[in-house]
Amino acid sequence: MAEQVLIQFRADKALKQEVADIYEQLGMDLPTAFRMFMKKSKQVRGLPFDAVLPETNSREDFRAAFNALREEASDVPEMTLDEINAEISAARADRKRG
Repeated sequence: MAEQVLIQFRADKALKQEVADIYEQLGMDLPTAFRMFMKKSKQVRGLPFDAVLPETNSREDFRAAFNALREEASDVPEMTLDEINAEISAARADRKRG
């Protein structure tokens, strides 16, 4: 048997208990789950799950999208209020007809 070492780290008490309960329902204790994590990490030579940063939507992203839509709509002819209301009424009538 390989030489054993003690690994310690701090974690939020509530999180530790929730995770321990999950693993207990799976029939294992926390140390066994962590050993499995380490063995899988060794096998895949990295984290055993995807670790990516979420996409961020910055103000600049929204501004660029808005400007792109504005540019796209720049050649759309202007409509009067009566034309807009007529288009809405027609769409509602179509929806009622099914």
